[in-house]
Amino acid sequence: MEMKGWNEFEIGTLLFPFSDEGSQNVEKHSDKREYRQDSSYTASVAHWRVEKPVYNNDHCINCFNCWLYCPDSAILARDDKLKGVDYVHCKGCGVCVDVCPTNPKSLLMFTDHIQEQDALAQWPAKETKKKGA
Repeated sequence: MEMKGWNEFEIGTLLFPFSDEGSQNVEKHSDKREYRQDSSYTASVAHWRVEKPVYNNDHCINCFNCWLYCPDSAILARDDKLKGVDYVHCKGCGVCVDVCPTNPKSLLMFTDHIQEQDALAQWPAKETKKKGA
């Protein structure tokens, strides 16, 4: 997999994932799709990451907001359930965390070097709602 730096892309570049048959490729699972050589799937931007989203299955409601909004298709889903994050393709933008509606969120940003079990041990408790405002 080719690793390109942010300065190797033209300003405003869109990395279209498929060479052709885009609508047919979308129907296939991501590991069965045919990607362009200059797509974010084959030209990984994961090495840009400083922070990473960590997924906590205990709080996930499988709303798929994170999967839908992820610009790098780095949210893993199998059998209609979210399963985690593909760190080979995740650039750590945090969009998935921003769109997560759960309390506490099922995805939180942590430093890129933290181990998953250490991040899960630091997960915040559910916030209680205050009556009246």
